[in-house]
Amino acid sequence: MIIKQLENKSVIWFEDTNEYIVVDSLVAEILLLLHNKIDKQQIITQLFNQINIPYQQASNLVSDIETLLTSSQKESVKELKPVDKPNFFEVTKYYLINDLIFKIDYATNVEASLVHPKFAHLETQSPTVIQHQLEVFSNDISISFTVDNTLIGTWNLKEVHYFQGKFSMELVQKIHYKKEEQWMGVFHASAVSDGNNAALFLGDSGNGKSTSLALLQANGFTCLADDFVPIDAVEKNIHSFPAAISIKKKSLEILLPLYPSLETAREYNFENLNKIVRFLPPNTNNFTQKLPCKALVFIKYEPNSEIQIDKISKLYAFEQLVPDSWLSPIPKNADIFLNWFDELPCYKLTYSNNQEMISTVKKIFADEL
Repeated sequence: MIIKQLENKSVIWFEDTNEYIVVDSLVAEILLLLHNKIDKQQIITQLFNQINIPYQQASNLVSDIETLLTSSQKESVKELKPVDKPNFFEVTKYYLINDLIFKIDYATNVEASLVHPKFAHLETQSPTVIQHQLEVFSNDISISFTVDNTLIGTWNLKEVHYFQGKFSMELVQKIHYKKEEQWMGVFHASAVSDGNNAALFLGDSGNGKSTSLALLQANGFTCLADDFVPIDAVEKNIHSFPAAISIKKKSLEILLPLYPSLETAREYNFENLNKIVRFLPPNTNNFTQKLPCKALVFIKYEPNSEIQIDKISKLYAFEQLVPDSWLSPIPKNADIFLNWFDELPCYKLTYSNNQEMISTVKKIFADEL
């Protein structure tokens, strides 16, 4: 268990479940005592004397908190049976990422549709040398994949985003030559850089993260990553990820003057996500980049709104950031994450004028707010 003070609350990380919760400091204190196997009656008496409440009320409170601690213990998860690997793969693609060639065999177009659209801009012709080979195959229930003949895992197709996340994590490890335990986390965000630092843009789907990223990369910034942003646990740097930027239909009118190629770009209908998108390649082919994070920015496009940038509560930012993130289950990395987050400024940026948004982001990087 790790406890970190954040504003007037405590953030607790439970190792068994890799779960973060935000509680009052008193609750955190009792949880720590229970975790350290302090006698329950001693804790109740201490609480009774400390905050002057009826003894039975103190006893009930400690029991409730004890239940919270018990519920944080890991439950056994039934592993899915791996999908039988087919003898023939219908689709083969080759991708060039930095100086690495990835050969990916997809059992059918169904599996290819889950991966290829975001990486189509990296496709290359049949090479003579292959650094890594991946195979993706599924049945009516599950999907599995291998990397260099090693089975990585199997996921239920109803939760296919878990497969996609793990697939991307395997690419990140190979591209940046880091094992999974060397990563602090992966965040559902967009990341841009000015060449010296990076910033994370967060927000609910439809708030304009990817559109803002596309606008920024057309105005002097570099796209580091979209939707899948990895940060390492050693230098705490944001690392580049080579997926294309997903552009929704409603953003085309704004972006077509800047990116004419979007006019003829293939359209993909992701029914499970209820969205139709086209993909815009990032404005770099250097996917070795890694930069420190300058700030977390919760961004929202709101028609007819005035530009507004405000520092926001760390607690609010934390509660928005964590649920959509993959965070390392290793205690040392969890501690690094909490300290990293505590040091970052958090902003909320609301805009309707694109140029004003771009100017404001430049001020964030220049420390001019």
